[in-house]
Amino acid sequence: MKQTSSFTEDKIFLPLIRFALPVLAALFLQTMYGAVDLLVVGQFGTSADVSAVSTGSQVMMTITTVITGLAMGLTIFVGKKIGEGEREEAGAIIGSGIWLFAVFALLLTIVMVLAASNLAELMHAPEEAFEQTVSYIGVCSAGAIFIVAYNLVGSIFRGIGNSTIPLMTVAIACVLNIVGDLLLVGVFQMGTTGAAIATVFAQAASVVLSLLIIRKLELPFQLSRKDIRPNGNNIKQILTLGIPIALQDLLVSISFLFIIAIVNSLGLIASAGVGVAEKLCGFVMLVPSAYMQAMSAFVAQNIGAGKPERARKALFCGIASSFAVGVLMFLAVFFHGDLLAGLFAKEEAVILAAAEYLKSYAIDCMLTSFLFCFIGYFNGCGSTLFVMLQGIVGAFGVRLPLSYFLSQILPISLFRIGLATPASTTVQIILCLVWFVVLLKKHKQQFAH
Repeated sequence: MKQTSSFTEDKIFLPLIRFALPVLAALFLQTMYGAVDLLVVGQFGTSADVSAVSTGSQVMMTITTVITGLAMGLTIFVGKKIGEGEREEAGAIIGSGIWLFAVFALLLTIVMVLAASNLAELMHAPEEAFEQTVSYIGVCSAGAIFIVAYNLVGSIFRGIGNSTIPLMTVAIACVLNIVGDLLLVGVFQMGTTGAAIATVFAQAASVVLSLLIIRKLELPFQLSRKDIRPNGNNIKQILTLGIPIALQDLLVSISFLFIIAIVNSLGLIASAGVGVAEKLCGFVMLVPSAYMQAMSAFVAQNIGAGKPERARKALFCGIASSFAVGVLMFLAVFFHGDLLAGLFAKEEAVILAAAEYLKSYAIDCMLTSFLFCFIGYFNGCGSTLFVMLQGIVGAFGVRLPLSYFLSQILPISLFRIGLATPASTTVQIILCLVWFVVLLKKHKQQFAH
């Protein structure tokens, strides 16, 4: 059974779509994985439970984005070697990556468990939901090692052109999480703590089952225990590519956490409403997010093979097809946000607050079709430093100060606060267009015959 794909030959659009679809499905399940906690708690718990899970899961999502960003360094590095035809080096690179992420997972677990209370306080968790928020963050943090493990598995296989294994990994986790939530929250009425325990158990079981399945596959690289060691050159390259992406993702997530903290200060209903809206936003942004990951692997292989023109064509194909879906998402979210919010909340006030905030995000559905494809393209080209810089400009130069300014205008409007997000996306797209022109000139010189 073939466990790798080459993106350097033949057609562009169909292979890109075939690779992106399992990525999309995996992202959907991963988003569902987090959303199930909120969905079940919203039906069986109180507004305090909803607020706690929405705030706590947002903190954990921030940690996950950092892990994914670092792992993207491994995806790009392995993908480039595949494009260059140097597959023998893959085992050593992956082994160094496993060692690196094992150390990172251990440190992350210790820090997050100890900082749970401080993080809840930093997020301005409402007083009624404070203890539940601390519980959710603390329990989930104890399973940080499993978050790292299944993100690492996904990054390795996307790098070799296989997006099916990451889909399988998160599918296992999602199913187990749903069963756990229904049992612990619905049957045993354990509320926020039950949702967190179900999450950790699902992550752990998913990793174990996935590793057992992977052992039976025929892989395009050889990996032995002696490869799992700290190779300085490999680790340096992984970090050089991954740290800018991780830092950009972290700072962007922090900017959103600050926005949530601003909203939390407005009261329990606003906090729960925006928490529901953020969960829904995770779903509506799935297509551009899938293209971003798929684009990174596709472009990395073609740049490694010396085919920058093919990489650019993939970018344009991605933007066009992603934008078509973005328009449909805009219509659904802008005009039917209340129906969507009703899936995660039962209180009318919370649903209305979520729907108001979602209207501004609907605009961003179309804009991210451009931005995320550009980011995936630049990551694949190795321009991760630019990706970090444009993300910082958008987050801290536009989104955060603008959302704070808009939150001070009376009467307070969640729609108006949310407009800071499409505003920052617009600025980032402009920066990406400028860098695309710069990179085009660089590639013409680099690959000139």
